[in-house]
Amino acid sequence: MDQITIDITILAPVEKVWEYYNDPEHIVQWNFAHESWECPSSENDLRVGGKFNNRMEAKDGSFGFDFVGIYDEVVQNQLIKYHLEDGRNVEIIFKKLDENTTKVEISFDPEKQNSVEMQRDGWYAILNNFHKHVENH
Repeated sequence: MDQITIDITILAPVEKVWEYYNDPEHIVQWNFAHESWECPSSENDLRVGGKFNNRMEAKDGSFGFDFVGIYDEVVQNQLIKYHLEDGRNVEIIFKKLDENTTKVEISFDPEKQNSVEMQRDGWYAILNNFHKHVENH
């Protein structure tokens, strides 16, 4: 199955976009696809072989899971590659368009349980939350 790719352009310098994407203090403020969800905790060891663990929970307590990945490649302010526990790969490119504009492009292997459209929409909703968080803080 082909990778799914989404992207968004953010009006902020690449250094800020990178920091907000990777700092657990910020991750917990944007990393959910819908306002009925939250990310109560985040741990991030951003280095090759390091691991992240973002806790995702429905606010009503009905469901939750750990979103865990291990870093395969990290290039400061440019690129992150990681794999999930189920072996799927994710690549994030941070592209500096100018001093105050950054394009973030995410490519990921789809999982088998949900439709490609649903997965794209979910990841895009999280990316859009991230976009708003960076531009408003």
